[in-house]
Amino acid sequence: MRIVIIGSSWLASELLLNCVQNHFEICAIIAPNLEDRLAITGFENDIAVHTFACLDSVCSELKPDVILAAHCHAFISATARGFARLGCFAYHPSLLPRHRGRDAIEWAIRFGEKVTGGTLYQMDDGVDTGAIALQDWCFIRPRDDARSLWQRELGPMGIRLFEKLLFMIKGGLAIPSVAQDETVATREPALKQPRLAAS
Repeated sequence: MRIVIIGSSWLASELLLNCVQNHFEICAIIAPNLEDRLAITGFENDIAVHTFACLDSVCSELKPDVILAAHCHAFISATARGFARLGCFAYHPSLLPRHRGRDAIEWAIRFGEKVTGGTLYQMDDGVDTGAIALQDWCFIRPRDDARSLWQRELGPMGIRLFEKLLFMIKGGLAIPSVAQDETVATREPALKQPRLAAS
């Protein structure tokens, strides 16, 4: 199974280390720049490192079995996704279709919710709208802020869901694909507006 990881920061770096530990074949990583934590981890593990500007060409050349998007703020085109035989999967820190958008954790806390979770979904042309592959949930504690909830629950949950997906694929199991229920979907605005990178 040939994997391309596209993303940034802690989540993508930890996903890469998890894949290395589990002896999954990472054929390339794609990071926003060469100073990003994912890129540095890639260099340390002798894995080919590329930047978002090369996203389409890398996927076209490598034709991976699966693309994993972890803390990815680049647009992954349908063309790029189409080169992955099994699809392109991203992690979102909410129980989709609730809280689509960039600041899902913060909004769940602001709304006073007691339970939240994480979703691994198959990317499509929408924002956090693709079919759900895997989900898990957790409690929001009274003193939680976005950072504490991410560090204690939702970040590690993302790694576990990616790992579960890869072992399902390795074991020849069918990947779940459940359409999101638009009747209960929500989308909140980003609290900050960082620019989305183009491929």
